[in-house]
Amino acid sequence: MTAARVFALIDCNSFYCSCERICQPELKRRPVVVLSNNDGCVIARTVEAKALGIGMGAAYYKVRDEMHLKGVVVRSSNYTLYADISNRVMRVMADMLPGIEVYSIDEAWGDMSGVADPEALGRSIRERLARDIGMPVGVGISATKTLAKLANWAAKKWKGTGGVLDLTDPTRQEKLLRLAPVSEVWGVGHRSAAKLAALNISTAWDLSQFDIGTLRTTFGVTMERTARELRGISCIGFHQGPPPKEAICSSKMFGVRQTELAPIREAMAAYVTRAAEKLRAQSSLCSTIQVGIQTQLADLDGPRYANAITLALPAPTDDTREILVLAQRGLSQIYRPGYPFSKCSILLMDLSQRGELTPDLFAPKARRGAEQLMAVVDHINQREGKGTVRIGRIPAKPTWAMRREMLSPRYTTQWDEVIGVRG
Repeated sequence: MTAARVFALIDCNSFYCSCERICQPELKRRPVVVLSNNDGCVIARTVEAKALGIGMGAAYYKVRDEMHLKGVVVRSSNYTLYADISNRVMRVMADMLPGIEVYSIDEAWGDMSGVADPEALGRSIRERLARDIGMPVGVGISATKTLAKLANWAAKKWKGTGGVLDLTDPTRQEKLLRLAPVSEVWGVGHRSAAKLAALNISTAWDLSQFDIGTLRTTFGVTMERTARELRGISCIGFHQGPPPKEAICSSKMFGVRQTELAPIREAMAAYVTRAAEKLRAQSSLCSTIQVGIQTQLADLDGPRYANAITLALPAPTDDTREILVLAQRGLSQIYRPGYPFSKCSILLMDLSQRGELTPDLFAPKARRGAEQLMAVVDHINQREGKGTVRIGRIPAKPTWAMRREMLSPRYTTQWDEVIGVRG
């Protein structure tokens, strides 16, 4: 007889802030926040920072003085450090679980089917991650992914759980469902919650007991699936993530406004590289691109300009070089000298899965060995670090790079930034 499927969701607590604390022990128990690109707004907060009233998404320039007075430690986003610590966390999970599915940089699903004591295993995972890496996590366990996600929320919210909650027992499931707001259910956004409230659905229990047919008619099959999952009926298996994206965008604000075309070309090369990596990661090909450029449109006193151009590729491709040639051509057409540009962007559109389209006999042939070359480049960059192999136009230290004035050292990946010990 096949054992019942049991899912676990292991989610890191305040991941970005926890990464900062791992290498800077003096930050423990101090309020810490991490800022978005160009030190724009708050994107991660410790419990101590939340208690001081620092809001998620708060613009840094608005709360900078307040945080200084309250002793809040501020850090710029250190993506290299976060990615490395994430890989370490995932390796520990993979070592302790029969199978895992990485869901995001700070969380993963674990397969606990057939495990004699899922809660004990969850506590072992939590203890090992804290001991070996220093990463605090919450663990939610149940018969479906949606219930495991809700159990994880409860494990973090209520200290009495010790950070681990096993929700495989139907009685415990009902107790939590009656307590949990429907807005905390995986897949229920703010808009959906408001529509559900109009139907007198305010808790996860209300949603689980509502008429399935009405949910399907009113909200679609996704909400129906969510309700079934809350009833303990597994509808989302392992490695059944979201479908491939229909469009891929790469864009960041420049750290310093740019008036010359050359540095904007460098930035465009970097953004195309990132977008093409994402394209290959989901095994897609791109047929059309849109190139955009703009000044700071919120700046009412300065000159403003924004434009975009859509261009078709000769044939569907995932080759960074082919996409970049067309992107640079488009950039030249929409660039205007003299404007203080704050941003450029690349949007990959008309995506198809590799092997899905019938090749056009009259379309230009792809460069010989392009697929193998891109695979090698991706492999090297994944193993040695992003940007190890890059397009020659992208400088090592670009003038347009995003502003990160409170950046901590990359302790785990750069020898010259390793923590020093004084005798």
